[in-house]
Amino acid sequence: MRLTVNGEEHDVDGVVDVAGLVAALGLDARKVAVELNLAIVPRSTYASTRLAEGDRLEVVHFIGGG
Repeated sequence: MRLTVNGEEHDVDGVVDVAGLVAALGLDARKVAVELNLAIVPRSTYASTRLAEGDRLEVVHFIGGG
């Protein structure tokens, strides 16, 4: 499946939902915010939010610091 993540096209195999994409990107789901086709995806629905060919996602990864 071809998705656009943060403005870059990615071919992903075996990824069917937002939770799988976050894991495939190697990110901690507790530290990201995801927007799917211009709508914020609540973290509680990552596993139930299905992805489709051509979806556009923005993934923001939060990091600590001071």
